[in-house]
Formats: sequence, structure tokens, C-alpha cells
Amino acid sequence: MRNIYLVLLFCFGMFLLVPCLCQHDSNDATTYVYIVTLKEAPSSHYYSELRNVDNGFKNDAIGRTQFQKPRYGNITKTDKRYAVSRVHDSLLKKVLKGEKYLKLYSYHYLINGFSVLVTQQQAEKLSRSTEVANVALDFSVRTATTHTPQFLGLPRGAWSQEGGFEAAGEGVVIGFVDTGIDPIHPSFSDKSGHPYPVPPNYSGICEVTRDFPSGSCNRKLVGARHFAASAITRGIFNSTQDYASPFDGDGHGTIAVYKALYKSFGGFAADVVAAIDQAAQDGVDIISLSITPNRRPPGIATFFNPIDMALLSAVKAGIFVVQAAGNTGPSPMSMSSFSPWIFTVGAASHDRTYSNSIFLGNNVTIPGVGLAPGTDENKIYKLIHAHHALNNDTTVADDVYVGECQDANKFNKDLVQGNLLICSYSIRFLLGTSSIKQASETVKNLSAAGVVFYLDPFVIGYQLNPVPIKMPGIIIASANDSKILMQYYTSSLEIDAVSKKIVKFGAVASIYGGLKANYKNDAPKVMYYSARGPDPGDNLPHEADILKPNVLAPGNSIWAAWSHLGMDSAEFQGEKFAMMSGTSMAAPHVAGFAALIRQKFPNFSPAAIASALSTTTSLHDKKGGPIMAQRSYASPDLNQSPATPFDMGSGFVNATAALNPGLIFDTTSPPRTHEPSTTAKSVTSPCPSLN
Repeated sequence: MRNIYLVLLFCFGMFLLVPCLCQHDSNDATTYVYIVTLKEAPSSHYYSELRNVDNGFKNDAIGRTQFQKPRYGNITKTDKRYAVSRVHDSLLKKVLKGEKYLKLYSYHYLINGFSVLVTQQQAEKLSRSTEVANVALDFSVRTATTHTPQFLGLPRGAWSQEGGFEAAGEGVVIGFVDTGIDPIHPSFSDKSGHPYPVPPNYSGICEVTRDFPSGSCNRKLVGARHFAASAITRGIFNSTQDYASPFDGDGHGTIAVYKALYKSFGGFAADVVAAIDQAAQDGVDIISLSITPNRRPPGIATFFNPIDMALLSAVKAGIFVVQAAGNTGPSPMSMSSFSPWIFTVGAASHDRTYSNSIFLGNNVTIPGVGLAPGTDENKIYKLIHAHHALNNDTTVADDVYVGECQDANKFNKDLVQGNLLICSYSIRFLLGTSSIKQASETVKNLSAAGVVFYLDPFVIGYQLNPVPIKMPGIIIASANDSKILMQYYTSSLEIDAVSKKIVKFGAVASIYGGLKANYKNDAPKVMYYSARGPDPGDNLPHEADILKPNVLAPGNSIWAAWSHLGMDSAEFQGEKFAMMSGTSMAAPHVAGFAALIRQKFPNFSPAAIASALSTTTSLHDKKGGPIMAQRSYASPDLNQSPATPFDMGSGFVNATAALNPGLIFDTTSPPRTHEPSTTAKSVTSPCPSLN
């Protein structure tokens, strides 16, 4: 899929809570960002008017479905955009006569509306206008390889069928909504033996800033923009780490390209809708979102939120939309991708693993993770816990985090030198306040033989990816295995009965190392964090009625291009590639497969592409057994059972089979015969008590 074009819509989302500052009186001047949708249809609806009785779909001589691309007639997209923006300005002036407000965006292509900074009272005024269909409070969103092509059978399958590695996917533009892109990364270079013509139907631009200089785009990365007005208005945009440009300062998005999410705060629906609207107007064929809401948006139905409604218009305009399911599994109805028109992807394992292990002096071998070399295979080394290697000026009472080995000055070098130092892996490593990299520096400065991290018992429910350790080392990723290590270590200590001081460290071990890849046959399996269906409607689980996810794709331990200034993982800072896990990694796989289908069948509708992907999936793992689903955070491989459709949708994707799907289940959009109903019009309150 080398020639699939990347277009940058950046959106990354960490958890963000908007403080409830409401004072329940009519004089409340606190302002919030609202997204206002008008009754008048957006531009894309006019550009794709009916050309026959099938509402934009027709059959050719051999029975294939053809989707009619938008046609613009005598009006340009730029003219329409400015005309709609003037209408929005006029409405605001009319409804909010003489009052202060700040319009952030005018949306015209996928939805007809705007985002505006106003008080709740002003929002209620807007909602009462006869021209307004809905007023929604802006909400926050968050971010939800080298071997997976082989695991998916692409080199000899789909890629070879579509012209080989160099030509597969050519002419198809994917617009990614994520955290940005690092344009100097070799993964996005267009320098190869095969020329990359920019598709003539794509009209996007490459935004030029100090962080994203002229020449950053090329014939592969064909466009890049960023959207941050909502975040800037809130006063939380940090230009030193969020970058007011398409540049990726986080790392999550450098598999992608239209920017609306950022490292320090995440992202907001107003910016995401602007990114989606622009991507569709620019002419992308596929939109991929590795993002999900922080919580189910309020309102009449979960899928009535502005992001999903914009995506509905995108699908009507012929754009295939892929979204990550969310990382809130394994409980039922934990899905974060709500709508039936969005192709939702869950995360599965693949067959390559990087296994590390430590062999203890009592002949017990404990598995772990860590892209690290092993110790000398002919030697065993003494184990010393960080708490037992402190210098005379340091105590645990003075520094409760000293066991995380972040400062070499706290330790007795003579005691640690030549031995294996045991350090605690706590929640602080996941939050970024402590790091494997800093602990490795400590171990190096103390001249230790290596490092062993045991898991703090409070760290549960997290997928610990293999991270680079530039010395012999291992992270024991299981609380139970960590307990086994510490029991052996403690039982091997010799302590003076009088002084209560340790007189001998009896525990010994050797580390095998985790640099070599291993391959197993029990893949794919549904990862415990992958969100499960069905999709609850209106926040009421008993009304769930939509089968989600749609399919599974590889999402665990995925090697991906990494921004050289990426900060999302301290362990991969300065690296060109990073290993990440989540449904965010699974969705781009399917976006790539959709590009191959669109290349072969350029007239396939989004529904036809979804059908091709869904009806050709596999229900079995590599050894022929049923695909299994992990059922718990703790010891996930010990708590699993055969996957159901609510775990895996139709099954595990098969890109090669999807290129020859046979029967296609297609759908069309019903004709627009009247304006949207006004009965559902409402304004969402920033305060839960006012809902």
C-alpha cells in the first residue's frame, strides 16, 4: 500500500474534563463552545443530487454498482463556502443583537453550521431560531508495521493483485484525523522507482508554518492541515509541545495526516468536525479516525452528535469512513464508535511477539517484555532490590518513589555494580513521570549488569508493550509473576537477627533477552482492551440495537512510524519507529484495505466496500481453532473464550479475499424529501444538573 496518498487531519485526544462553572441564574456570563447545525442542507447534498431513480447509484452493463461522484456545475466550492459563512454571520448578528460572541468555524460541506463561543443563555437563543436544527455543547475526544503485511498475506495476495508493492493503492487518498505527521520520516518519502502522480480529484493544500516548512508535502503526502480553534479559545493550547501546525509532536498520529488532536489536552469536536469537513471538501476517498469521544455525547441519541452527523454526510458523498472501536473493553456495550454508517474496527493480536524472560536461581522461568539484550548466557547474577541498595543519605521514607530507579545519586554504586538491580514499575511510568529510559541511565551509571522491573500491584488493565532497553533488562508484565519474583528474592535474603540488616543477597538470575521475534499459532485473538458491542443507544444499554464492531484487524504490538519529536511515549523519544497497541492501530489497517478495494472497484459505494470487507472475514485463528477473546484485564490469556459477533463483528479481515467478494450487499441513501424535523431540537447544557 506504498502509493496510498496521505492527507493530514490531525486529531489526538487525551482525557479532558471541562469544568462545570455554571451559576444557575440568568446573569451567568461563563462562555462555552457550542456547535450549531442549521436546517438548510450542506453543500455536499447539493453537489450529489439525484441523477437517476437510485439516488446517485446506477448499474453498468455488467451489473457493477457505480457511485456518482459530486459534480459542481457553475458554482465553485470556494464561492459556496464564503456564501454559507456569510449566512452564518448574518444569523449570529440577528439572534445575538449587539451581544459578544466568537465564531470559530463555519462548516458548509458535510454539515451546514458553525461553532461559536457563547454563554448558555445565548446558546438557548440560537436554539429557538427557526433556522436552527440543533445546538450541541462541544465535547472532548481522545486517541483510541513491519510484520502485519505478511501475517495478513498481502505481499503474495492483495498487493500482487493490485500491481505489486509499489503500485497497490495508487490514486486513492486517505484522510487521517489524528495528531499530525512528521514529514521528514522515511515512511512518507515519495522517492522510489515508481512515480507518484497526485490524484487530479484532490484539491487539498499543504499548510506551511515554521514547524512545517515549504516542501514538507510531496507526491505521497499530498496535503496537511491543522485545526485548533476550539482548543486555543479555551486557553489550553501549549504551542511549545502541541505545535500550531500539521507537525506531530505526540507520536500517535504519524501514521496519519489532517490534525485536530494534540498532546497536552486531546481534542474537541468543533476542531474534529472542521478537519472532517475540510478533508471531504478536498476530495479524500477514505477518512480514518483513530479517535473516540471521552464519553458518550449527550443528546437524543448517541449518533446525533456533530462528529457522527458530519461523517454521515461524508458517507453520502461517497467517502468510506473507518473508526477505532475504542480501548474500553472487555465489558459488553463498551463501544465508543456508535453509528451504523461508520465502519468500526476492533483490535486483535497477530502472530509475532517479542518474548523476554528471566531465569531464577530456583529453576523458575518468568516471562516478561522488553526489547533488550540478555545477560551473558554462561553466567548468573546477584539480584538486589533498589530499596536495599540506597546510599547512607537516602531512605524510602524520604523518597517513596526511589524504588523506580530514576536517580543514580540515591544508590550505593559499590553494592549495585556488576549485579541485576530490581526496580518497581508503577503507574508513574504510564503517566510519563517516570521512564524506563531514565531507569536505564541510572543502571548504566551504577555499572549494574542489568535491570529487572516488577509490576506494582496497582498497575492493572494496561497493555505493556515491549519497549527498548539498551542493556540486559526485562519488565515482568504480570502482577502474579512479579509476586513470584519478589517471594524468591525475599526468601533468599540472609538477615542478621540482632541488627536486622541484610548480610547476604542470595537470589540470583540471568536474563534471556527479547530482541528476537517469535511466532505463534493462536493469533488472531480479540485483545482485552478492545471495546465490545452491541452499541447502546441513548446511553440506555437495554436499547442496544447496532452490531459493533464491524471487523477485527491487527492492533496489538504494532510497529509504526514515529515522530522524531514524539512525546506520547517517553520510551520511544528520539526513535523513528515505536511499538504501540490499541484499536487506534487497527483502524488504519482497514483504511488501507479499503484503499485497495477502491482502487480495484473505483465505483464501489462505501456500503459496497464495507460489504466486501465484512463478508470475506475469517472466523478462525492460524491453527484452525475459533478466534478467542480475552475477557479480563488481569491474566487475560487465562480468561478467554470463543469470540462472539459482539467481540469481533464479522471476524478478522482478509484483504485478499475482499478483492473478490462475490455477492455485494449495497445500500443507498433515501431521497431528501423534506427539511430535518424540528422536534428533536435542543441545546445541551455544560452542567449535568441542567440536562
